[in-house]
Amino acid sequence: MAEKGIVVREYEEERDRLRAEAMERMCEVGPSGEMSLFTDHLGDPASRVRHSPAFLMLVAEKSGPVKEIVGLIRGSVKTVTCGKTISRNAAAAPAAAAKRHDPLPIPIYTKVAYILGLRVSPFYRRMGTGMKLVRRLEDWFKEQGAEYAYMATEKDNEASIRLFTGRCGYSKFRTPAILVHPVFAHRRTIPGSVRILRLPPADAETLYRRRFSTTEFFPRDIDAVLSNPLSFGTFLAVPAAAASGGRGGWEWPGAEEFLAAPPESWAVVSVWNCGGVFRLEVRGASRVRRGLAWATRAADRALPWLRIPSVPDIFRPFGALFLYGIGGEGPAAAGMVGALCRHAHNMGRGAPGGCGVVAAEVAACDPLRRGIPHWRRLSCAEDLWCVKRLAEGYGDGGAVGDWTKSTPGESIFVDPREL
Repeated sequence: MAEKGIVVREYEEERDRLRAEAMERMCEVGPSGEMSLFTDHLGDPASRVRHSPAFLMLVAEKSGPVKEIVGLIRGSVKTVTCGKTISRNAAAAPAAAAKRHDPLPIPIYTKVAYILGLRVSPFYRRMGTGMKLVRRLEDWFKEQGAEYAYMATEKDNEASIRLFTGRCGYSKFRTPAILVHPVFAHRRTIPGSVRILRLPPADAETLYRRRFSTTEFFPRDIDAVLSNPLSFGTFLAVPAAAASGGRGGWEWPGAEEFLAAPPESWAVVSVWNCGGVFRLEVRGASRVRRGLAWATRAADRALPWLRIPSVPDIFRPFGALFLYGIGGEGPAAAGMVGALCRHAHNMGRGAPGGCGVVAAEVAACDPLRRGIPHWRRLSCAEDLWCVKRLAEGYGDGGAVGDWTKSTPGESIFVDPREL
């Protein structure tokens, strides 16, 4: 039954911060004897949506003499790719378009909303509080012009799936994989056959728009993502042989020139500093698990030349690097993505505040997935995204019909602002 006396309103930082943090900590207490992942928002509960173009955080407050926050939810709105088409000019003159090096497909955009971090106090569940929060947030999404809303959850989170697919009208949509690799005490070796370059932000934007703008969920404001202070840069992997010409060595020719005559294989990755937004911590581990993890680190420090796989100290707060915008072309692209992951791992060793893991999220059938190193125990082979159509009609994305019924593509773009 619905709980009376619950008011849903916009989050007010000075008034609600401490109570919101306390309520979230209560919700993250895992089952007795099991390990659980805790998130510390570093004193900013809205941090995980604050970098989006439009965002909102709502709280559910219990009225009465002593007001208590019993639930919260976050949401953001942005414009992303939901499909692709071919321009009329390119269709009429494909040879001319190819000569200009213009890609034939062009992206179809739609305004989409994202729901993140729904929490309800254990003492106020099954009373309609979660439904109130979702409905109120969806009203705001519609005011912002969003045509679709989506959310992500673990595939075994039955309570969340039951709420969204059973009561809120969402349907299961995509099942990407979350791949996580620990940051070791030693550096990882970059293959000598690969050269890695750091791209200027303007060239990174050009490359993404020209080659990957038709990828599902690609953000139209990719420039804002790449220029965000939390973005550590965009890195390109090319064959070392192709980058060794000339006495002074190969120099980056610029994005336009590179795309006009790219090497047979290449790959690109951008790196986001999650540690600047939140820190993670694993709790509930037994002394045996902690001891074994400590032993791997001790052995790795004592015998670094053996490169013993070590478990970082994830039992204390740690940061993470997230790899986004993963793409590439050619038969060796997956191997080059692997080299870029090694480069990101080495960046993590010196990341401000410490970095425990490097993570990426890719489509289930992405061919580049096999190049991303990960530990199965730390990763999630099948995350679950659920989606709902909010608008009665169709906007710019009408050319693809009802996006919720579309088949998944080979790749997906995961926006780091919504982790």
